[in-house]
Amino acid sequence: MTFKTNLLQALTWWSGQTYGTRFYTWRFGERVGTDEFGNIYYRKPGIDPSLKFERRWVIYAGQIDGSMTPPGWYGWLHHTVDTPPTDETYVPREWQKPHLPNMTGTPLAYRPPGSISNEGTRPTVGGDYGAWTPN
Repeated sequence: MTFKTNLLQALTWWSGQTYGTRFYTWRFGERVGTDEFGNIYYRKPGIDPSLKFERRWVIYAGQIDGSMTPPGWYGWLHHTVDTPPTDETYVPREWQKPHLPNMTGTPLAYRPPGSISNEGTRPTVGGDYGAWTPN
């Protein structure tokens, strides 16, 4: 590992797992499975006394982005289902879309019609608007 990687793991959580998470995972984690993005899912067997339920977590591959959790794993992580997708044949519903990264702050970000960031001409404002002017 490079110095930068070591420093990021020691001080930040958004660049991957921290040393604390790595140690906790090594000490208590039971690997449950991996998804198509390379994220690895863990659980701590038994009921956690402070949470009153089983502790479950994910180690993201690369940058941490919560939207990179597929629907099957999301349900398991949030205790909606007890069976992880690796133990069943999970098939996404026809209305579930494939993952798209968060594009906020990029040229590909969503800009609704009428947004000042949207290219083209803005629609004219109706007659129900009057600009405020101070005395």
